[in-house]
Amino acid sequence: MTPSLIRGRPRRGRSHISVRVAHALLGVVAGVVWLVLPWMTINDAPPVAGARASAAAQAESSGTDLVLPVAVLVVVVALAAYASVRRVRRTRRRTTPAAPGTTHVGAYPSPAAPPPLADLDDRSRAALVGADNRLRTLREDIAFAAAGAGPEELAPFTREAAAAEAELAAACAIRRRYEEGVPEEAAALAGVVGRCEEAERRLTGAAESLRALRGLDRDPAAALASAETRFRELTARTAGADTALTDDSVTGYLELAKDSLVTATVELNQTHQATASGRPEDAARHLRVAETAIARADVLVTAMTRLREARAEAAGLIPPALTGAEAELAPFRDGTAYEGERYARLLHADAVLAAVRQETTSGQPYDPLGVLRRIAHATAPLATGRSGVLPVAALLVARESVAAADDYVTVHREAVGAAPRVLLSLARLTDDLPRADALAGEARELAERDVRLRGHPA
Repeated sequence: MTPSLIRGRPRRGRSHISVRVAHALLGVVAGVVWLVLPWMTINDAPPVAGARASAAAQAESSGTDLVLPVAVLVVVVALAAYASVRRVRRTRRRTTPAAPGTTHVGAYPSPAAPPPLADLDDRSRAALVGADNRLRTLREDIAFAAAGAGPEELAPFTREAAAAEAELAAACAIRRRYEEGVPEEAAALAGVVGRCEEAERRLTGAAESLRALRGLDRDPAAALASAETRFRELTARTAGADTALTDDSVTGYLELAKDSLVTATVELNQTHQATASGRPEDAARHLRVAETAIARADVLVTAMTRLREARAEAAGLIPPALTGAEAELAPFRDGTAYEGERYARLLHADAVLAAVRQETTSGQPYDPLGVLRRIAHATAPLATGRSGVLPVAALLVARESVAAADDYVTVHREAVGAAPRVLLSLARLTDDLPRADALAGEARELAERDVRLRGHPA
């Protein structure tokens, strides 16, 4: 800083202070004059003969007594207005811009108004849906990249997917606590958005790196060949799918798989045409659409195969599960247990087991997984660990329920909202198998409701 500027600052400060002092002295003098003036005009002992004349003179001078105070008031107001105008002009001439959110230079920024709670709620829902969809897409890309890359090359992307999944799980847990009544509502929703943004950051970087590793923008020929190989294998699996499999959880899956394969056929042809025409960007775009359709068909066909195997395993577990249930309930059948809540649970378990025996021996078709679920849920409140088959049965039921809900969200992710994803995340993390089964079932119901409201993906 130059010496002239350093010398100039004190002079400007002294002149500013002198003006303030002058204004203060002028106000004091005006006040003193205003207080003293009436005493100078009082006539204490007027002569009796001249009383009437004195009263008349005093009446005439009462108007003139107000002239000086009014004049002083006008001067003070004028000086205050002049000082205000000078301060505004001095502020406008400064080169330092006003801070955002302030009305004049040098003021502290006004605190930003927090967004409305409803807007923050919508943002948190959208952030959850977006991050979850991007995570599912990255895992599909990793599966396709596995055809041309080794595990060591894909390990960084797998780690990024796992880290993003952890962030998303934390966001879902915060969202669930908010829905259950967290006191700090705005802080909870902001936490959901922040976690999802971190997951999005990881997933975006991993997706770009994986795309560069696959070389889709340069030469998608290798990726096209691996996609066509997977397409042919999936077409054969779809043709051999069990059309006699009747279950509400996979209703319409075979038709949806065939529609996805048709879409993949069209997009693969478009990819060939774009590659032959020397348009690698268009070829990469059509190939990504084809891979998405292939992945969707793969999920549908795999769900049907997995359900058939799970039902066969459940059918084999029903007889030992019934025996294990009786072993678990035996300690509660003495006289001391026939009271209170335990007695009510014991009666409920006995009724469920009797209904299961009648259903499985009637010769009519039944759902083995549903029967096993009823046994596991009815005996869970009274289970003591005497039988090892009931935990196995509960694990099979919960695993299939969570997988079915996850498959449904993956296939219809364009239409499924945030609530089913939150429940599904909690179902994956809980160690309480009956609760995991219940959460996954609720997630599936909410996802189906979203699809009915918004329609199936194109």
